[in-house]
Amino acid sequence: MKLVIGNKNYSSWSLRPWLLAKQAGIPFEEIRVRLLSETFAADVARHSPAGRVPVLVDGDMNVWDSLAICETLAERFPRAQLWPADPKARAHARSICAEMHSGFTNLRNNMPMNVTAVLPGMGWNVAVQRDIDRIAAMWTELRQKYAAEGPFLFGHFTVADAFYAPVVSRFATYGVRLPEAAKTYADYILNLPAMQEWIDGARAEHDFLADDEPYRTAPDEDTLVAANQ
Repeated sequence: MKLVIGNKNYSSWSLRPWLLAKQAGIPFEEIRVRLLSETFAADVARHSPAGRVPVLVDGDMNVWDSLAICETLAERFPRAQLWPADPKARAHARSICAEMHSGFTNLRNNMPMNVTAVLPGMGWNVAVQRDIDRIAAMWTELRQKYAAEGPFLFGHFTVADAFYAPVVSRFATYGVRLPEAAKTYADYILNLPAMQEWIDGARAEHDFLADDEPYRTAPDEDTLVAANQ
């Protein structure tokens, strides 16, 4: 099984199935395609007619789009329980994943994922704050409801946690303040070994893509120091 992904510093959609597979202990070969490179279109076209990452390659089956990949992994590995077992909880989890998949455009457009950057306050506006408030309320509600079952949104790790992991990264990059329960959850996700592995990979890329950098013209000096330690 192979997972084709983009740059770890920027590709939020790649992070979702990557983290899901890592957390579930699903073995896969990682294939990284550099975003915005001259060969990007040709490189991705070998795996997907959609021309985007991520792509899951499993034998003669190719699956593209992060949500479709996560659904496929959940079907292929039922023992991993990548969706909640309870039908109502499962429907709720699917709903918030769909909300992330198609919504929160103000947050996504103004605070794009940038793992290695430190940009407190950048990109903030009233519309972004509405997205932040909705996400914080969602996390708080779910953590209160499922606190006795584990530290994740629905107790154990599910697709929902994978889908909101890039938001956790965004909140860290842009210094977003959160209510206590939401902050505790975000900190827990950020400190997962698999999440730290992704962050370390982003730092190791040394690949500054100006078209994905609305707020910087060069890498942060402290990022370069950390990457070289």
